[in-house]
Amino acid sequence: MSLAVERLKNLMKQIGKPVRLMEVCGTHTVAIFRQGVRELLPEGLSLISGPGCPVCVTAVEDIEKAMEISRKENVIFTTFGDMMRVPGVKKNLSEAKAEGADIRVLYSPMDALKIASENKDKKIVFFATGFETTSPSVAATLFEAEKRGISNFYIYSVHKLVPPALDALLGSGEVKIDGFILPGHVSAIIGSKPYKFITEKYLKPSVITGFEAGDILQGINMLLEQIASNRAEVEIQYKKVVREEGNPKAVALINEYFEPCDAYWRGIGTIPLSGLKLRGKYKHSDINSVIKIETSFVSGPQEPKGCSCGEILKGMKTPDECPLFAGVCTPESPVGACMVSTEGSCAAYYKYGGHI
Repeated sequence: MSLAVERLKNLMKQIGKPVRLMEVCGTHTVAIFRQGVRELLPEGLSLISGPGCPVCVTAVEDIEKAMEISRKENVIFTTFGDMMRVPGVKKNLSEAKAEGADIRVLYSPMDALKIASENKDKKIVFFATGFETTSPSVAATLFEAEKRGISNFYIYSVHKLVPPALDALLGSGEVKIDGFILPGHVSAIIGSKPYKFITEKYLKPSVITGFEAGDILQGINMLLEQIASNRAEVEIQYKKVVREEGNPKAVALINEYFEPCDAYWRGIGTIPLSGLKLRGKYKHSDINSVIKIETSFVSGPQEPKGCSCGEILKGMKTPDECPLFAGVCTPESPVGACMVSTEGSCAAYYKYGGHI
């Protein structure tokens, strides 16, 4: 590891100017803090966090709709645990559960299917969240529901796609990024090809890395080598898991059940074709097709006053630059979504980065 750090120093001297790299994935953000990677970086080399936390980018409107669905008669609403405390306008799913909604925390959408098979008189709804990493398991559950003739299983899809978000981020020109540390888990599904636009359209070096300190440092070295030699390529450091073509079977499963749609990212806005909705032939499994969802929600930005979550997700600010950080907003009492998830930038900064 000391050789990797020395190599970083030599490359930064060769480049001769500050370098800003973005780690897109929330898991990378936590790994970088937990393993002390930031402390090993030479002067002038900085890492900023990106929009790769699915909990953090789930829109206020989607939380409000999820709560409305959960309150419907004869509905059992199921979700991953990290969605329970994501703030809506005034409440979250945990508070809706405390008020009487039948909301159950699961580890897998297949668990929701089991509940559906045991409660034929109720509508079982799974809150389908996450990036390309989780969408294959949701598609597989839909396949299994069809195969077993379980007709009372539904999803509420707020799945997001990583490449369109990076395209929107770079296209906005709001933040200076010299290169990307690309997500390992997402890339295990989609491969490296969907990121080609980053190098071809924006001429930004990119490397897909693993999550150990050695993997991350090697990936950063690969990025600096590209910058030093004026290259822009999508390279794979995480070769033991990620292939250029990704996982074709998983991608085919996603494409069978889902199609891209415009999606609203919390703190960022609407990004064209950055979400996933069920294809028409599977519309009967979309809870929106069988339940009329009405909320008092008014579309548009709904972040709490003073919350910098949007700027943090876009790499324009660091969490400690938010006026609410570590004061009003803590993991025990989160104001913004970036403090809710263990993979959120604010939660990582709070736990590992030190705070007053």
